[in-house]
Amino acid sequence: MRGIRGADYLCFTQAQAVGLKGTFRAFLSARLQDLHSIVRKADRDRVPIVNLKDEVLFDSWDAVFNDGRVKDNVPIYSFDGKDVLNDGTWPDKMVWHGSTGGGQGHVDGMCEMWRVDNRAVTGMASPLQSGSLLQASASSCSGSYVVLCIENSYAAEAKR
Repeated sequence: MRGIRGADYLCFTQAQAVGLKGTFRAFLSARLQDLHSIVRKADRDRVPIVNLKDEVLFDSWDAVFNDGRVKDNVPIYSFDGKDVLNDGTWPDKMVWHGSTGGGQGHVDGMCEMWRVDNRAVTGMASPLQSGSLLQASASSCSGSYVVLCIENSYAAEAKR
């Protein structure tokens, strides 16, 4: 991923490629960034988190960390419109985050700041099938898992 900046850049460029105008950040903790902090405090409890079709995944950013479960039967889409739970592009159905359940960075869970894909190094990830994005378990950094992108610009009412 080339670090957190590389992951953020991938989110930004993939969003732009499909015509989205906002700023998108990787759903990842880093040494100087807890996952919980990537959305502005003023928006954390009042703006719903939606997928690319504006279907509500979570009632708010805070809900990701409080109850932590995606709403039933609401898909998570890639920027090219694929349902990540049902598409073979992501066979392992895991999402990287590098965090504790509360959204703080996990000291040993960030694949050496998202720069390593070595089997001997671990990062924190969660199984997407659980519906909980922060059901943290240590996983080999060699895994090709999903990296979610969160819109954190404030021109629109809903975050994607």
